[in-house]
Amino acid sequence: MADNFKLSAELRTKFGKGAARKLRAADKIPAVLYGHGTEPQHVSLPGHETMLIVRHANAIIDLAIEGGSQLALVKDVQRDPVRQIIEHIDLVVVRRGEKVTVDVPVVVEGESFSGTIHVQEESSLSLLVEATAIPEHIVVSVEGLEDGAQVHAKDIALPAGAELETDPEALVVTITTPRGNVEDETAADTAEGGAAAADEAAAE
Repeated sequence: MADNFKLSAELRTKFGKGAARKLRAADKIPAVLYGHGTEPQHVSLPGHETMLIVRHANAIIDLAIEGGSQLALVKDVQRDPVRQIIEHIDLVVVRRGEKVTVDVPVVVEGESFSGTIHVQEESSLSLLVEATAIPEHIVVSVEGLEDGAQVHAKDIALPAGAELETDPEALVVTITTPRGNVEDETAADTAEGGAAAADEAAAE
């Protein structure tokens, strides 16, 4: 399950690109916290600690704000397209016990049948889960699966309490034989057939 992280947040009173640049220069990240009908709160987060946290999918943060505490889900991370530095973060208010819809990464494990490969059609599944028990990933095993095998969303085991929001028929993984392998096998069969015919002709 995803860890709950702790951060101290400071309320922001200055806005705009200039104010945001000054925050980032001071190793802080501008963010906004909203949800549950509350007024949006504009805050700044400590840069280094926040960057480590957002590496985790669907991170839940226990924010300390002006003596209070608020759980928040990292909803969106906006990065500079060139430098990849974090420019802004959207946080959504969550409460213990409530369920949220999140996209959870799919991780493929195991080795399919010899000569085949797996093709991952979906990188994540949309799940309805408790906000404080979001899985870091969903595992799909392809161990021993043969050419033509398909794994749909409905076939994947989910953590206890999680509900599938993605279309159950969505194709997640397929098993196939690379074209080169098929051609090699066909060529080998043809060569073997030709050799056998030649041997028969020689014997006559």
